[in-house]
Amino acid sequence: MTVTRFAPSPTGLLHVGNLRTALMNWLIARKAGGVFLLRIDDTDAERSEEHFVDAIRRDLEWLGLTWDREERQSTRADRYAEATAQLRTAARAYECFETPLELELKRKKQLAMGRPPVYDRAALVLTNAEREELRASRNPHLRFLLEHQEIRWDDLIRGLQKVDAASISDPVLIKADGQLLYTLASVVDDADFGVTHIVRGADHVTNTGAQIQIFKALGARAPAFAHHSLLTGPGGESLSKRLGSLSLTELRESGVEPMAVLAFLARLGSSQPIDVVTTTDALIEGFDISSFGLAPTRFDPEELWLHSAKTLRALPFEAVAERLAEQGVPAEARAAFWTAIGPNLNRMTEAADWWRICASGPGGAPPPEDADFVEQAFALLPPKPWNGETWSQWTAEVRRATGRKGRGLFLPLRRALTGRDHGPDMAALMPLITGPRQRA
Repeated sequence: MTVTRFAPSPTGLLHVGNLRTALMNWLIARKAGGVFLLRIDDTDAERSEEHFVDAIRRDLEWLGLTWDREERQSTRADRYAEATAQLRTAARAYECFETPLELELKRKKQLAMGRPPVYDRAALVLTNAEREELRASRNPHLRFLLEHQEIRWDDLIRGLQKVDAASISDPVLIKADGQLLYTLASVVDDADFGVTHIVRGADHVTNTGAQIQIFKALGARAPAFAHHSLLTGPGGESLSKRLGSLSLTELRESGVEPMAVLAFLARLGSSQPIDVVTTTDALIEGFDISSFGLAPTRFDPEELWLHSAKTLRALPFEAVAERLAEQGVPAEARAAFWTAIGPNLNRMTEAADWWRICASGPGGAPPPEDADFVEQAFALLPPKPWNGETWSQWTAEVRRATGRKGRGLFLPLRRALTGRDHGPDMAALMPLITGPRQRA
């Protein structure tokens, strides 16, 4: 069975970069009829906060990215200790005693000599006596002993990947303060939970090479990997400084359509066009992980908002009925109201303004230059209730009586009834207008 996972750390709000990873994993699982796992990576007790866990769940639920199982790393300390002991017994984990400052000095020296800043494995040549002496003054950190060989895998996006283990440092598994790091905890979880596919950012490629060896050392089979390109800003700049303004919480609160976010990110960076999609079933059916490219992917929030407006306008009434109720539209008017205003909305919050206009009138008076014309036109307006023919019949009558036509005819009448220069088709909107009509 296909099993994927999304593994956020609850140290901040989810942003569009996180979502792209979560969405790809979710789509793979759903397309295969498999399992999607939400794993909260909260081993960093100092930085992990429960309100961020709640925010992660809330954001995923808003988008409809339901999960089949939830796990938390903070509850699995005993299992990680078992895995650590297993690696120690196999001589694949070893203690190191350098302080962060000492490691930084080593790194600078290697760079100055034109060498790659790879850990020199000095801890492996320490005698037992030297280790005991060091333990008396400092806590060790634990590293995984890589086998110096080429690591290969067939990446689902990037094709054949090769990592020379001799060119990277033995990864740290446990810090000197006892904090377990992602490198080990993630592998243990993926092995224990039967994860079969992992999609993550291209910045994890080297890390994947090391983790493949950890899977093997623990006697587990490594999952299939896919490393997607990283998002950049509209001009190719890093998104890192802008992610705070691109959090899912902020997007939700600003009124972006959830299906638009999903459809936009499910195709962004792929060879497939970004189409309007109104159901997750259609999104799942059209997903193809192999269609994604390797180059950094430009993310433009303005393009997302344009796609959001297109998506909103394409939604059927059934998909928005409850949301119209939240905007105060009565049940008997909702279907006709959506037919009238739906094609003109940019955000769903605008529906409340249009219903206020229908129920209460636009408020205010027409501009002085149109006052006499509007007064004359309203004298010709038939009594309510109005129907789908009222607008054309009324404007024809006003044209005959005043000689006005085109914009000079229609715009002042639209303004008088709605207070707006633009908006829904008036033939569809007039039957919904129950509030007092404007007079000069």
